[in-house]
Amino acid sequence: MDIADVRLKTDDELKKQVTELYKEEMNLRFQQANGQLNNTAQKRLLRRDIARIQTVLSERRHGISYANDDAKPAKAKAKKAAAPKKEEKAKAAPKKAAKAKDEKPAKKTAAKKKA
Repeated sequence: MDIADVRLKTDDELKKQVTELYKEEMNLRFQQANGQLNNTAQKRLLRRDIARIQTVLSERRHGISYANDDAKPAKAKAKKAAAPKKEEKAKAAPKKAAKAKDEKPAKKTAAKKKA
């Protein structure tokens, strides 16, 4: 089951599908207990499908929406601060050079000798 398919369904359809998946999971548990379950990975896939559906239902309850079915958020995250322009860099460079002249060089510590 793809997340894009889940997002296209209505809430009622998703709730109905979740109950069906829970019933199927119960049947798989019985099969496993009786030693009749051949594909044990099927249980894990089923649990993941249930989780996908519940996630979409939760997103809808909280008002989170996605623009595309590609699972990209509609709300853009805060962008990083834009890099300073060349003009601003040129103005800042002389100030840094002036500060470097005013500061005294740090004292060097003597290296410890090995005994």
